[in-house]
Amino acid sequence: MKQDITAAVVQFNIALGDVEHNMASAEAGLRRVAAQGAQLAVLPEMWSTGYDYRHLAQLAEQTPHILIALQALSLELKLVIVGSLPEKEGSSLYNTLYVVDQGKQVGQYRKLHLFSSMGEDRFLSSGHNSVVVPTSAGRLGLAICYDLRFPELFRKLALEGAEIICIPAEWPKPRQEHWRTLLRARAIENQLFVVAANCCGTQGKLDFFGMSMLISARGEVLQEAGEQATELIATFSHEEMVKYRSQIPCFKDRRPEIYGTLP
Repeated sequence: MKQDITAAVVQFNIALGDVEHNMASAEAGLRRVAAQGAQLAVLPEMWSTGYDYRHLAQLAEQTPHILIALQALSLELKLVIVGSLPEKEGSSLYNTLYVVDQGKQVGQYRKLHLFSSMGEDRFLSSGHNSVVVPTSAGRLGLAICYDLRFPELFRKLALEGAEIICIPAEWPKPRQEHWRTLLRARAIENQLFVVAANCCGTQGKLDFFGMSMLISARGEVLQEAGEQATELIATFSHEEMVKYRSQIPCFKDRRPEIYGTLP
């Protein structure tokens, strides 16, 4: 990221199991933010299906076709698109974050931390690697929803050169303040930009509050959504990030010889 980047979030109500409807919602939002000059756009977690566990294996078979459509959109709109989809490999299912840039899939990340409190680990397999992806919009660090509660992952992404963290989520009520606080903390402590895309509306018994955010490297909330479907857009200043890191040189002042490998 050697220049300023205009980033966006597409927040919408995911229709459980309705791939066609969700694809239409995502495409409409992507077209709107591209028309406003966005170079990077992030969609919510599992945006094509929601957590339709009963049919997820079958629905995941549509993911390769969705990726082809996203590649075409990315090329047409000159947009880096990031979003989480169900991935099927053999008998395993993953919650996988895909990155599409200039018509090509350039990276993917399988969610590391599965939310056991809601049984996610009973239906999905977890990934094994952190991922930073070089793109035309900068070096993107990838994380998904519950990952946000594990600061070690974000520090690792920062040390690996991430400039922008992309976080799709399905983060429900009543934990809005945790969401907002943790997102700002991850930006502040790692001195990088955060693009967080939550869904909104209801899925079954779950009520989602939206509140997607674009956050500066200083931890300032540049744009924040309400509870309705919407798009957010803001420009990240590379110069500001570099200046802030020189003013408060957290990375230079680290003491890794003291921390060691945390148990």
